[in-house]
Amino acid sequence: MSTEEGWSVAEDEQSGVSKDTGSGYCSSTGIYHSLIQLSDQQQIPTHPALDTATFVLSQFPHPDNAESKVALIDSVTNCQVTYAQLRYSIKSLAAGLHHGLGVQKGDVVFFLSPNSLLYPTICLAVLSIGAVLTTANPLNTAYEIAKQVQDSGAKLAIAAPEEVNKLAPTGVPTLTTTRSFGENTLSVEELIEGSDPSMAPQIQFLQTDTAAVLYSSGTTGVSKGVILTHANFISIMTLLMWSVDVTSAKDDVYLCFIPMFHIYGLAFFGLGLFCKGTTIVLMPKFDFQAMLDAIKTHKISNIPAVPPVILRLVKFTGKGDLSSLRRVSSGAAPLSKQVADRFREKYPWVELRPGYGLTETCGGTSFFRLDDQAKLCPSSVGQLIPSFSAKVVDVETGHPLPPYREGELWLKSPTVMKAYLGNDEATAATIDSDGWLHTGDLCYFDKDGFLYIVDRIKELIKHNGYQVAPAELEALLLSHPNIMDAAVIPVEDEEAGQIPMAYVVRATDSELTEEQIIQFIAGQVAPYKKVRKVGFINAIPRSAAGKILRKQLVTQTQQLVSRL
Repeated sequence: MSTEEGWSVAEDEQSGVSKDTGSGYCSSTGIYHSLIQLSDQQQIPTHPALDTATFVLSQFPHPDNAESKVALIDSVTNCQVTYAQLRYSIKSLAAGLHHGLGVQKGDVVFFLSPNSLLYPTICLAVLSIGAVLTTANPLNTAYEIAKQVQDSGAKLAIAAPEEVNKLAPTGVPTLTTTRSFGENTLSVEELIEGSDPSMAPQIQFLQTDTAAVLYSSGTTGVSKGVILTHANFISIMTLLMWSVDVTSAKDDVYLCFIPMFHIYGLAFFGLGLFCKGTTIVLMPKFDFQAMLDAIKTHKISNIPAVPPVILRLVKFTGKGDLSSLRRVSSGAAPLSKQVADRFREKYPWVELRPGYGLTETCGGTSFFRLDDQAKLCPSSVGQLIPSFSAKVVDVETGHPLPPYREGELWLKSPTVMKAYLGNDEATAATIDSDGWLHTGDLCYFDKDGFLYIVDRIKELIKHNGYQVAPAELEALLLSHPNIMDAAVIPVEDEEAGQIPMAYVVRATDSELTEEQIIQFIAGQVAPYKKVRKVGFINAIPRSAAGKILRKQLVTQTQQLVSRL
């Protein structure tokens, strides 16, 4: 049986439901099902009385090995933490927070710090006593921090010493992460040293209890608190453990420069990888040369990364020893086919595996099991991981679409968030009555169930009635040898409605002109997709996870136009 779209289907003899056996698509329901099944030993735990910290600690290496097995290494100081030390510090801090400071189940703890050896300890200790974790970007201003503290209802704050002053206006009691000499402020270090790990409280949990509130722009562009439960984290960690197994990555040495306040960094490095007993080398912040040095010094084999870092590696012309590197994954923002192809050409011994995820899904939703799959589908973000279902929904009609048809991606999984904090309207607009999460991303599946993210629906440029995806033009711009980074935004136009404008970061000493860039793109795309204007800029504004802050560029452009 076949359809005009060119994808084959088979009929289930018992139910009579037509299913596309290659893509996982069911024509009767309009649902794409994951093509991958978990084994009996890999199933997501369903026991209702289970919490995130207990689950993570239960997966730690056996005590006989925990004394010598290194969990964390600081790339700057070379200080190391074993799994035994990590368990001790988690239990001690939990006891200190609960008995010493009176933190109770349900209390919100605000955490503001760059990556550090203490970061996982603090996260797991907070979760272990039933408190709710909310993390923040150290680059945030005092105003932004005060807004999050108030919105989350934080009762206690933990901050790196250099960030404490930002919390002063909030009036929230604050711990420093490390000793802060000259200030009469209790630190996490001191609380760990002065507490008895055997006194860590035994809290009664349900998986449905709130574990964290992480802040995301969501699908409507306004910062909102994403409520994630213990069930969400336990589910995503189980799936991360599965992914480590199927890629034979258990013995890899991982490098962490992704910020741990972000779901990508938290799920991987704050929680999940400890479930497989891996070793993580931590960088306090991203620095390209420091990354190269860490790879060489610590024989790094696995880097969960973001597209801007992969682009830097592609365009890197200096010296660096990357011979130990075996795997690089990409998430948090789109990775173009052009960049992926050039990375594989330059580093043929490295497996490059793009993926896709959201804060609202507690992390990853799609994945490449095999490097050969990623090579054959370089524009894809992989197949749905186990436990996930999806719909591709026509933006105009709301009808589900088969393979190769573009529409909005809807997702369903035990990892999907509970709600947006205190925002029933936004929650209802994002999670429908049937439990489908409306991502706001334009996508399609192919005949083999590989997912392709086209762009954010609300970021599509409408030019003379046609839709132009900024990501497509950005990928072409980045293929130019004299363009180091680029972003494309819409500019209002009386005749066309909107026109694509590119902001470009030129290579050092490059004299690339606006007209040369316009012609470079014009020779590769349909006329309606052509870039009409070009602005040169020193750096493309990006979020900590590498996403282009397009709204910032749009606002700057509007302000510039208004002055003319």
